[in-house]
Amino acid sequence: MRPDERIRILIAEDQPMIRRAFASMLALEADFEIVAQAADGVEAVQAARRYLPDVVLLDIQMPRLNGIAATRQILCDCPEAQVIILTTYDTDDLIFDSICAGAQAYLLKDADENEILDTIRAVSRGQSRLAPNVARKLLDEFRRVRRAPNLADGIAPEEPLTDRENAILQLIVAGKGNREIATQLRLAEGTVKNYVSRILEKLNARSRTELAVKALNRRID
Repeated sequence: MRPDERIRILIAEDQPMIRRAFASMLALEADFEIVAQAADGVEAVQAARRYLPDVVLLDIQMPRLNGIAATRQILCDCPEAQVIILTTYDTDDLIFDSICAGAQAYLLKDADENEILDTIRAVSRGQSRLAPNVARKLLDEFRRVRRAPNLADGIAPEEPLTDRENAILQLIVAGKGNREIATQLRLAEGTVKNYVSRILEKLNARSRTELAVKALNRRID
């Protein structure tokens, strides 16, 4: 997305009042464009296919197709989209399943307005964002998995990462987007994108968030 383009947003929320509230809030931002709204997971998938949004703001508990299943389908159909889960639920299973499905961010609905706006802008640049309590749960899970015998072996890459891939992976863990990585390493942005795709393949990860999870898990003692 070029700097002069607005961020195209799809809002998927089954409660009309909440959906309208988010739409009204986001419409006030000059760099945002609400391209579609959806009342359930099936509508969200259909709208994503039709409008090709940059960012999908997605609730988890929705009729017909829940947010996790919708995330998988949206990213399958629209791999360039970035999904933000925005929900009232912070249970471990929902958090982990959302990240594994490919969500770039997981926020609770009681997040303040600035946090939501900053997260949308961040994920549109390829960064990942997690609410502090969600990040804590993930770190707790990393440590639990690390302590469990033989479980960490399953996340080892089939092929070792090159020095360049390792350098890029560390910048991904630090939350850097492709453009920032390209500038820091003096590479073309398209080259960085190709490296990221290769790292995802080697580490069997579906998203940058899951990639960061696996990278951190390998480093935690």
